Amino acid sequence: MSVEVHVLASGSDGNCTVVKYEDRAVMIDEGISFKAIKERMDVNGLDPSCIDAILVTHEHSDHVSGVGATARKLGIPLMCNENTFRSFDPGNVDYRPIRMMNSFQVAGMEIISLPTSHNAAEPCSYLLQAGDEKVLIATDTGKLTFPVEHALKEADIAVIESNYDKHMLDYGPYPPSLKRLIDSDMGHMCNVATANAIKRTMTDHKRKIFLAHLSRHNNEPDIARETVSNITGIRRMELDCLEFKGDTRIIRM
Repeated sequence: MSVEVHVLASGSDGNCTVVKYEDRAVMIDEGISFKAIKERMDVNGLDPSCIDAILVTHEHSDHVSGVGATARKLGIPLMCNENTFRSFDPGNVDYRPIRMMNSFQVAGMEIISLPTSHNAAEPCSYLLQAGDEKVLIATDTGKLTFPVEHALKEADIAVIESNYDKHMLDYGPYPPSLKRLIDSDMGHMCNVATANAIKRTMTDHKRKIFLAHLSRHNNEPDIARETVSNITGIRRMELDCLEFKGDTRIIRM
């Protein structure tokens, strides 16, 4: 059975992705309520009992606001590095520390956390090996670190940040200080930077690209897909992203 990637939320309103392999799964981040996630899992045909753990990328609220409640309701451990865990309060949870660039096994998958570049304590992305397939979940980074770019080249499925359109950010409603942070190496990646990273890592190896963490104010799905398509040569219909709040996707090879 091939791997399934369920994108249940992606963007400034909240983030949550479930990677399922055979009959077991891990959840990566949970930045909305358990009730909302449960409803989206039901829509996608995901049984909550299949989830073995929650992995956290960093402590910002759109990634962790629901992790404590979800971990307790499902009776599963919360896993992240110690710097991240000390930076937010999930309440009483079964915490299991992991270390950056060290691999571990959960839900029948070999998983490694890879460093990202973001204004957080010790932010990371995750590369998951499920059988013969590799899945990269990499958002909230102002640039691709070398390990993440290498993982992007190897991935069969890549859920990668394409946060903002530069023109929309420059002429949008955010204050100048926030614009500078978003546009920095410690902020987020724009559509053009994401497209260039995808192009740099293109090989004969077939992979699926999902554009993630689109800004509600500084990006649009059509703009993100068109920009990446124009730079990479990938057909727009082969690039996916969430279209609206509450939208979900199931990605399979």
